[in-house]
Amino acid sequence: QVQLVESGGGLVRPGGSLRLSCAASERIDSVKTMGWYRRIPGMQRELVAAISSSGLLYYTDSVKDRFTISGDIANNAVYLQMNSLKPEDTAVYYCSQTDVDHDYWGQGLQVTVSS
Repeated sequence: QVQLVESGGGLVRPGGSLRLSCAASERIDSVKTMGWYRRIPGMQRELVAAISSSGLLYYTDSVKDRFTISGDIANNAVYLQMNSLKPEDTAVYYCSQTDVDHDYWGQGLQVTVSS
């Protein structure tokens, strides 16, 4: 069973930075998109950032110019560099990788931004 393993979360003060990493436990063939979702307390899950196999990038408006997604499609690795973090970024972050038939998900990574 393929699992997505996430790392890099934790507690950070406002204005600080974190780098989230995600890697598949085994190779996923023909990945089309890789991305990060988050669930902020009291809100529905939202797509934060995504990258396609063709290099197309997406960011939700609230993180533009602060977060950067990067990755290696062939090796099933995706990263999210988060700078200038705000308390409203506090959430559980989920890695996702999608091929033609399946959506794969990480188990969730807590990010807490607090003084």
